Amino acid sequence: MSPENSVVLDDAYRRLSNQPHNLLKEKKTLIRVDFNVPITNGKIDDDSRIKGALPTIKYLLEHNCSIVILSHLGRPKGKIVEELRLNAVAERLQELLQITVTKLDACIGKNVQEAKKNIQPGEILLLENTRFYSEETHNIAAFARELSEDMDFFVQDAFGCVHRAHASVEGVTHFLPSMMGLLVEKEFEALKGVFVNKKKPLTLLIGGAKIDTKIGVIRNFLSIADTILIGGGLANTFFHAKGYDVKDSLVELDKAKVALGILQDAGEEACQIMLPRDFVVSKEISETAETRILDRKSGEQMEDGEKILDIGPETIKRFSNIIANSQTVIWNGPAGLFEFTPFANGTKELGKAIANNTNLTIVGGGDSVDAIHRFELDQSKFSHISTGGGAMLEFLEGKMLPGISALKKHQEL
Repeated sequence: MSPENSVVLDDAYRRLSNQPHNLLKEKKTLIRVDFNVPITNGKIDDDSRIKGALPTIKYLLEHNCSIVILSHLGRPKGKIVEELRLNAVAERLQELLQITVTKLDACIGKNVQEAKKNIQPGEILLLENTRFYSEETHNIAAFARELSEDMDFFVQDAFGCVHRAHASVEGVTHFLPSMMGLLVEKEFEALKGVFVNKKKPLTLLIGGAKIDTKIGVIRNFLSIADTILIGGGLANTFFHAKGYDVKDSLVELDKAKVALGILQDAGEEACQIMLPRDFVVSKEISETAETRILDRKSGEQMEDGEKILDIGPETIKRFSNIIANSQTVIWNGPAGLFEFTPFANGTKELGKAIANNTNLTIVGGGDSVDAIHRFELDQSKFSHISTGGGAMLEFLEGKMLPGISALKKHQEL
């Protein structure tokens, strides 16, 4: 395990859940949440991130706290973008809580400071999109200080953002006593358990398109996992590195040496890396695409213009068998281009195999979570579904997450 993991897994973090009632009662609370939800024509398409923050918000309301909420939405790059205002979020949050949520059109300034000074116990203010300010992503101390003014403490409940050293994520912890919210604590405990408990056999199923975003996780798990199952476009780069002509498939040609290095290191660590035995190929990407199954071990070669777009039935069988016999399964990334029916079966069947595993199963990454919804898999059958794809990957990679590590550094309550 990398040296950074000793920082990630250190348990000396302050938590909202274990603070005494009298400490929280009627306090002015600044809370960072992740309300970065998909919105089309002013309507929220998926409110799961808003619902994910409700337990912490309700917990604070039970302690009669005054609540000021911070969140970003999209990537406005330091400018005001009208369609990225948090108005629709405020409306939905109010519907879910059944209490008034007052939305302000700024994060700092005279009007905001006046509202924060006058907020009463049990009231909620939602400030504007933090990323309307360039100071947010640059973690400018003066901006973080102004966000913190007139507040008693800070609660970090935006797990999807804790890998970002932004002003509303890490910067505010320099000015306020700070602690984990219930959602971040749940994520932290679930992911920490992978390293602390190490229930074996441990299998990592990793897919998606690019090796760059996954290489750190794969390397870190070479000494932890018993088996690493690789699918998606990621597998194509490994095929290419091993000399197999993947024709027009998505592949990172310049990462061949990286892939070969991983395979070599896996042998030294006695970790088995399994690549697809067979796959679904096609010359087009559509709902009506003609496909064929190609078995890599048979020596059959791909034709010009063909692309690898999913894993085949033999690979599904082999991977599912490994999953069924694992005590721990971690899934990040699809096995194929599951958005199209002809290439969806691999991701669907592996998702079902993980759901049927009654041991520890952890899922993360936007595409994996989307697949669970698309294929209507029972979410309750997974031990943990992470709300943060990038944050989960960096945690599993062994990196220190600024938004979490900051919770043990600064002011005492």
